[in-house]
Amino acid sequence: MDFELSPELVQLRDRVAAFIRDEVIPAENGAGDIQVLRDKARQAGIYGPQLPAEYGGLGLGTVAMCVLFEQAGRSLLGPLALHCAAPDEGNMHLLSLYATPEQRERYLRPLVEGKIRSCFAMTEPPPGAGSDPTMLLTRATRVDGGWEINGRKWFATGAEGSAFAIAMVISDPSVPAHKGVSMFLVPTDAPGFRLIRSVPTMGGHGGPGGHGEIDFDHLRVPDSAILGKLGDGFKMAQVRLTPARLTHCMRWMGVAQRSLDIAMAYAREREAFGKKLAQHQSIQWMIADSEIELHASRLMVMQAAWKHERGDDIRHESSICKVFVAEAVNRIIDRAVQICGALGVSTDTPLEHFYREARAFRIYDGPSEVHRMVIARNVLRSKG
Repeated sequence: MDFELSPELVQLRDRVAAFIRDEVIPAENGAGDIQVLRDKARQAGIYGPQLPAEYGGLGLGTVAMCVLFEQAGRSLLGPLALHCAAPDEGNMHLLSLYATPEQRERYLRPLVEGKIRSCFAMTEPPPGAGSDPTMLLTRATRVDGGWEINGRKWFATGAEGSAFAIAMVISDPSVPAHKGVSMFLVPTDAPGFRLIRSVPTMGGHGGPGGHGEIDFDHLRVPDSAILGKLGDGFKMAQVRLTPARLTHCMRWMGVAQRSLDIAMAYAREREAFGKKLAQHQSIQWMIADSEIELHASRLMVMQAAWKHERGDDIRHESSICKVFVAEAVNRIIDRAVQICGALGVSTDTPLEHFYREARAFRIYDGPSEVHRMVIARNVLRSKG
């Protein structure tokens, strides 16, 4: 693998970095409007790095996407401004691969253009599916003219105010879950769709639309609401989630890099015990450990992205990246808070907000424990 970035990609990366620095970070205190930022991103030629060019995006490959996503991730508003934030990013990817022409016009085009938002409804409250997706309880049953969906979902990110949900539900309970689950496109204004609440979280509002708890009560959809093939829900979820784990990693690495930058700037200025904090070995070691983990994380994700561009199966590498980067990001932000001391736990910097938001990264898209189990199984199987 050649880790050298092309001059064109370096230029694009630097343009995104400048946009985040000059336009997005100043808007973090509520002074900016997402639509205004998106218009500016379009004018700057950096809107939709992952979107097909036919829809006004940059049509970039996985490696280039990851490079730009790290820069966008330096602000929690950055991915929203470039329209590459979850869950819309993953949903647009799914729709671009599996949607029919009619579904593209109804759902994908307005989503790409930023006219609507979406959510992805898979997780369920106990005793339904959480870390183990085979425990799905929500069902779609055949009825005259289509399907009837019944069940409950929660932590559907972006649910409040979304125009539609991509719902993973059991469509054939007579076969194993990995063959009997399908995805349905469900308009949120359909009779029987009810947003119970947006679940409060330690990170705050959780971005546009929050994390919704949804009730499907005798909700009817036609056959045309099926996304992809009936029974292919698990396969399609892997197609969505495997590269999404990489883009999640790179967005959060942007947060981690900015946290380290804030901590280093403070350490260079703040004095204690007769010298700058940056001159104390204990602080230097924290900075060194964070830099080591950032470097390892970046190379790890880029190698997986390179393999993905080649068409290789990267489920194993994706799980490795998810565990390592999620845990490294939490440690890097924690060290930054520690270096900054009282300033780090105050709201005078974004560190305390980063700290609260980043904790969930070790849970969503598969908790670390599940990925470790999968990684171990793969290794034991291949080395047996």
